[in-house]
Amino acid sequence: MFPALTETTDVYLDSAATTQKPQQVIDAVRRYHSSRTANAGRGTYPWSTTLARDIDGVRARAAEFLGATPEEVVFTAGATAGLNAVALAWGLANLDDGDEILYSPRDHASNVYPWLQVRAMLRRFGREIRLVPYRVTALGEADVEDIAAKLTTRTRLITVTHLHHVFGALTTLEEIRGRLDPRVLLCFDCSQSAGHLPVDVTALGADFAVASAHKMFGAPGTGLLYCARRVHDQLTAFLPGGNSGVTHTDSGLAPARMPDRMEGGTHNIPGILALGAALEFLGEVGLDTIAGHNRALTLRLIDGLRPLPGLEFLPGPAHAPCATGYGIVSFTLAGIGATDLGFVLAELGFLVRTGAHCVPPRSGASADDDSVRVSTHLYNTAEEIDRFVRCIHTIATEVR
Repeated sequence: MFPALTETTDVYLDSAATTQKPQQVIDAVRRYHSSRTANAGRGTYPWSTTLARDIDGVRARAAEFLGATPEEVVFTAGATAGLNAVALAWGLANLDDGDEILYSPRDHASNVYPWLQVRAMLRRFGREIRLVPYRVTALGEADVEDIAAKLTTRTRLITVTHLHHVFGALTTLEEIRGRLDPRVLLCFDCSQSAGHLPVDVTALGADFAVASAHKMFGAPGTGLLYCARRVHDQLTAFLPGGNSGVTHTDSGLAPARMPDRMEGGTHNIPGILALGAALEFLGEVGLDTIAGHNRALTLRLIDGLRPLPGLEFLPGPAHAPCATGYGIVSFTLAGIGATDLGFVLAELGFLVRTGAHCVPPRSGASADDDSVRVSTHLYNTAEEIDRFVRCIHTIATEVR
């Protein structure tokens, strides 16, 4: 089912970085490059028109996957590109002097740096916006009460990670959504949740949401950006050019219909077709099945590591009062740095992520802030988790 895993005895525990690819995804990429390669919708001949229909089909499937409509789904170069599109196509056009954005400094850099960039760009035009940080709880979730306390009449957007890429904690903002002014938009980074558990952007109350294809069995270089219908009139063209559908007038560029407005240039056609195959695969397996599998492995990993002296869990499911987990656990081990531990584990056949995991550096931060992150998926087994736990126990005994 996953060809790359049949060629090795290594245990892959880094699915939060990228997932392994099922055969049908690999076949979709190979088929595009080896048979009837064309540019979708740029010609009237069957090769081109068929591809255009295929891409429309993937968009429809992606919309169903997210709980959206096809015109609300934009194909991007990835989640980072999607978040930058929100910052540039919405932020530059709508943020006024004194407006505020609430964000977490402990989120992935892709959910932080675009807003820092927009703030710097707006300063050049005499507009000063405020980026207001909110806290993260010991469970790794966004601190909803802290967010509520920091809401003002100038708050325009709250950006949040749905499933945290280091802490493995789920945030929905459910507790405060009913208290928000309609002018306050919600942006969710669903890079880790999409493909791991059911995601419904309508139920989340999202105005924007992003997903990364390569983290949900698809190919790198492709992503999804959800833009709720109510924000369409607030969006300027992103990457205007061929295929973006905008028209030139004396006053500038007239916006095109969505989603063309946000999709200038040639699509990543093999990436989109691969995404379609990945969505089909996810539908066959079932997101509830995947979520249950990852939950069981998460709890097994936590229970196995918890007795170890010197092992400290980062915020996340290990600190939750109830049994929960989404396939991501991060920890440190006394006596050995995270990077060194990662090297040792790799030598022993366990592939994990180490370091700061793309969290923006904090003032005074050092290598002590690094950790080991274990992230599981459908292809991991309980036996692999048990072997990993035994390996960590052996290393802990040696470093003591």
